[in-house]
Amino acid sequence: MAQTALPTSIDFLAPPVLCNEQGEVRTVGVEIEFVGPSAEKTVQALQEALGGRLIEVDPHSFALKDSAIGELTVELDSRFLHPGKSAGSQKGVLPKIAALFGFAASYLVPCELVTAPTPIDRLQELDRILGILRKLGAKGTQDAPFYAFGLHFNPEIPRQDAQTLAAFMKSFVLLNPWLRREVSPDRTRDLLGFADPFPADYVRMIASPDYWPDIPRFIDDYLAANPTRNRDLDLLPLLHHLDKERVRAVLPNEKINGRPTFHYRLPDARVSDPGWSIAPDWNRWVAVERLAAGREKLDMVGGTYLAFEGEDKSWANVVEQVVRS
Repeated sequence: MAQTALPTSIDFLAPPVLCNEQGEVRTVGVEIEFVGPSAEKTVQALQEALGGRLIEVDPHSFALKDSAIGELTVELDSRFLHPGKSAGSQKGVLPKIAALFGFAASYLVPCELVTAPTPIDRLQELDRILGILRKLGAKGTQDAPFYAFGLHFNPEIPRQDAQTLAAFMKSFVLLNPWLRREVSPDRTRDLLGFADPFPADYVRMIASPDYWPDIPRFIDDYLAANPTRNRDLDLLPLLHHLDKERVRAVLPNEKINGRPTFHYRLPDARVSDPGWSIAPDWNRWVAVERLAAGREKLDMVGGTYLAFEGEDKSWANVVEQVVRS
């Protein structure tokens, strides 16, 4: 079985809380978008390199089970092309139409590769995927100046309580100007790939050292300001997991799969770049976790933000010093 070399130049940092409430190593799922090879060719190459059992879900959706790095799925990133995932659509002409349309659309619609939840201390193994994609000729953000291909992390929340939830959100909104600058320093890409930022009034509410709500109030406040999935840090899957009825009362028809994870959405998957690794983006997420882990420092940074009168780019310079300290 062919092996793909692992990058060795970038270390994956460990978060301050490695285990969940059950004492098990926390997990993180990774999503990578790309164009070029078909979903079928991609999963076949993954099977050749990583082993495992290949399962065809439909002509444009495949699963690889029991591989050397766990379970993976690869599919065209369009729900219309996978009608079998909807109730009552397994039979009839619709799947055939979707299959035919999918072959035509495969030149325009990106593929999405999704890993199963992987223990955080094994995250570096997922970089093997990038070498396989590059060998296939997969293309990413740097190959499409008018399109941004996503890289998403789904890290498990370490504790499912109100303080942990609020601390992570505080840390993220305070660091987000720095995160956005580091992820995409080219401002022209802001219109292409980035999710909408959190509303300024909501950020100021969250940043306040006095804001430590219980979970029901946190959810109500979040939904009032962010009734959408289009945020850098999409909390809807986590909030749905914590209180499905409360979320569905506001968003009855939104596509949300509840799970005890954050959904960190990045607009830059540079899959054809030989030097690209998911490590730098992961390490910036760890910076969020480190600030969230210390309430005294978190409250101090929040208070400083509320007193700050400069622009986001200047605040990014301030919190960069916090991250580096």
